[in-house]
Amino acid sequence: MTCKPFLVVALSVSLFACSPKTYIKIPAGKADDFFRYKPGQPTKIQVHRGGGDLKGYPENCIESFAYLAKQLPVVIECDIDLTKDSVMVMMHDASLDRTTTGTGKLIDKTYAELSPYRLEDNLGNVTPYKIPTLEEILRWGKNKVVFALDVKRNVSFAKVVDMIHKTGAGIYATVITYTVPDAVKVNQLDPNLMISVTIRNHAEYDRLHEAGVPDNRMMAFVGIKEPEPELYKFLHEKGILCTLGTLGNLDKQADAKGYQVYKAFVDHGADMMSTDRPLEMAKVLHK
Repeated sequence: MTCKPFLVVALSVSLFACSPKTYIKIPAGKADDFFRYKPGQPTKIQVHRGGGDLKGYPENCIESFAYLAKQLPVVIECDIDLTKDSVMVMMHDASLDRTTTGTGKLIDKTYAELSPYRLEDNLGNVTPYKIPTLEEILRWGKNKVVFALDVKRNVSFAKVVDMIHKTGAGIYATVITYTVPDAVKVNQLDPNLMISVTIRNHAEYDRLHEAGVPDNRMMAFVGIKEPEPELYKFLHEKGILCTLGTLGNLDKQADAKGYQVYKAFVDHGADMMSTDRPLEMAKVLHK
């Protein structure tokens, strides 16, 4: 199997024709060209929690998104949770303790009460950056990145979809789901949205298909270990893009064995990889 080309910006400009800004641009009405599988398409890099492993750049932070997006085209996977007064903010943990200078549960704080807190990177360094809202990141991301939105339990899909509509982010945002009922719900809320669904085997695809989730709205998360090659072939024949989660063990494998293993994952069939090592991955795929 031949190696796929790396992600191209503006659908025509080479990634490493380096300019001060290396943003993804999706023409209006052409979201399917980016989110759907096509043979020979460029490989996409999805940044787990939008970064955080780089010193000075916290996860789920606009400044981190911007730092990475100016170096390579990225899909930003980021997390949405809710404050006490129902403001959707970007936060992975239920608690503020690990990633901010605050303490306690996010759901016990109003949005105003978050104002004094600053974000910390994954090394524990305090930064000058504040906790952003979902609205802020969606407005910032237009013509810069693509979002994969991970919706936490406190947040309703309806509320997220409403914000996608309000900000016009439907052509550059996809919603992550983990269950068949949630995928059905998102598709009913907006049949034009792309949905990340878990498909690690034929049975999981069959359940989604039988529930009425259309193939042309699915992006398949195939798990955090490589699936059988036949699954890639099966999904590709249906036009479904496949995301491999290298975050965790596969990223650790790359650390230990060399980052060339990312190229092997692509050659085996991965169309997009969700990683904590976006810069290292980009260097290998570019070669």
